[in-house]
Amino acid sequence: MLLLCFLSRTLQLARRSSSPLGRQLCSASANKPVLTLFTKKPCPLCDEAREELEPYKRRFILQEVDITLPENSVWYDKYKYDIPVFHLNGKFLMKHRVDIQKFEDQLMKLELQNDGNQ
Repeated sequence: MLLLCFLSRTLQLARRSSSPLGRQLCSASANKPVLTLFTKKPCPLCDEAREELEPYKRRFILQEVDITLPENSVWYDKYKYDIPVFHLNGKFLMKHRVDIQKFEDQLMKLELQNDGNQ
């Protein structure tokens, strides 16, 4: 969540910026899909999944949700036996292991949609 707060604050500042770089940062980050990783510690499969996704990290924003935190009890009840679980832009994508082909297909689809909306 700290990363999201930082990104959110950065985007707020970039939106208000009159500099081209600020506006570019805002539009680039705003168009990236959000990959949510539902995890807990320890989670060796989650560590493995992060490594598999490393080559793609510039194409999405990673948001991690620790399902053991009290505020995430709904996710704990839902995913306690299934982590890692991934949502892409708020929609379920995969669980247990990274399916690279599925991930690439869905990421490409979102990127094409974003390119068409600009």
